[in-house]
Amino acid sequence: MSDDAIDEALDWQGKAIDCGVCDHRALLAEGRCAPLRACPHDRYARRIDRFFDWNPLLARHYLAHPYFEARACSAKAAEVFLLLPLLNDPEETVRWSAARRLPKRYLLRMRADPHREVRIRVAGRLEAADLVPMASDEDYYVRQVVARRLPPDLLIMLIQDPDVEVRRVVAQRIEQKHVTRMAGDPDGRVRVEAARRYPAELLPDLIGDADWRVRFEVARRADPERVTKLLGDEDDIVRDTLVARLAGDEAAGRDPYEDIRPGDQREGDR
Repeated sequence: MSDDAIDEALDWQGKAIDCGVCDHRALLAEGRCAPLRACPHDRYARRIDRFFDWNPLLARHYLAHPYFEARACSAKAAEVFLLLPLLNDPEETVRWSAARRLPKRYLLRMRADPHREVRIRVAGRLEAADLVPMASDEDYYVRQVVARRLPPDLLIMLIQDPDVEVRRVVAQRIEQKHVTRMAGDPDGRVRVEAARRYPAELLPDLIGDADWRVRFEVARRADPERVTKLLGDEDDIVRDTLVARLAGDEAAGRDPYEDIRPGDQREGDR
């Protein structure tokens, strides 16, 4: 249910809002505020946000409001030069509202913000070398965002990341010359991502992998005459794929996961 569908006008302390005593009551007749729709005193952020959309010049007066939603919403509309103190606000929502509008040098300061949601958003805005310090962030999802945004030539620093999903992203994006290093990863989900990027001539090196998905990739793309050992594979999909390719069936080389976005969860060992 949206804020606009909630039929109550209460402030952040749960008290009924009285437009008759509001400092902005003159705006009501001008259509620049409206009960249950646009009000800086309402406890619902969307209504506060809409008020400052309609009255941006009033936002500066709410930057120190005791209600964090009022501070966060006003930070979206107030003059930029007034926002710097909000980088030290106790609420992460307020800090981010300010940081996203300030010059980049202030955004860089937020790489070490104590709240993961702020760091995730910061990582989503920064690029290249500015992201490098965040590659060692304590939060796995921050590092995933970093892995998606770092230039491929810098991903080598995340090859041994403790989180498997970070390493999967690395295997999908790292420079081709480093892909073979990912084929020795302890997790099959990472090794299969590496195998999908392996040059066909090197795939026979992976014929003994413990994960059937890696061996399937070998059967699917390697020179079939070089991997006939897989005719005795324990997995029927691996065997059938190689048999079909040896028989000249080109459709057997189609990737069954080609319609799945990189990073999606896939079935593990059957």
